[in-house]
Amino acid sequence: MQTPSQILEVQNFDDLLNTVYSGQFNALCWKRTLQGDFAEIIKAVGSDEDLYVLSEEELISLSLSRAGQEARQTLLSDLKRLSDYGASPVLNIIKRYTRDKDLPFFPTDVYSFHVDRSPIPTHTFLCTYHGASSEIVPNAQAQQKILIPEIRAQLKKLYGGPETGFEFFLQEHFFDLHYQALTQANIIPLGLGSLWRLAVDHPQSTVPPCIHRAPLEGLDEPRLMVIC
Repeated sequence: MQTPSQILEVQNFDDLLNTVYSGQFNALCWKRTLQGDFAEIIKAVGSDEDLYVLSEEELISLSLSRAGQEARQTLLSDLKRLSDYGASPVLNIIKRYTRDKDLPFFPTDVYSFHVDRSPIPTHTFLCTYHGASSEIVPNAQAQQKILIPEIRAQLKKLYGGPETGFEFFLQEHFFDLHYQALTQANIIPLGLGSLWRLAVDHPQSTVPPCIHRAPLEGLDEPRLMVIC
């Protein structure tokens, strides 16, 4: 399969950290096929929470088979790599995220295609180890929701203030971060095991931020992922 044009594959973690975004590339991928039983880790935790943060201490304490231990070592290694870099990785077991029901015409939860924003240079790192994987869409195949006329009209009605403050209102409530994929868009699942670095919207960025979303989780199949 041909690699989508916005994705650049690298060969190791150092390249994932040090490769500079350029041109159309705003998603870097260290493609890996991991060994071990990551589902066993989810089962061993046994959480009923919709979103459970698995600490390194709890991960180490789990009683696991050899395959589970192999998966645990991968997780510990990834957590250390990212922490040594200066990131703050969080290991999550996800049954479902909270859905945004306040504005049916404009949900702003993580199931909506969106970009991340930061006031300082940074990246979004993520890896899915089990369950449905995160998804991205090429920037040219998505439209900023606030530019869609019918949605913009509803947002102006919600705002109800002077025109001069409307753009600030959109940013203040993060509406400008969300996108709608075009009808024939090539939505790209990020797959299992690969560690990704996605471009973020920040003042010094030279490329468009990567548009991504959380997938709908499978029934009775929680996700295990790291993100920072």
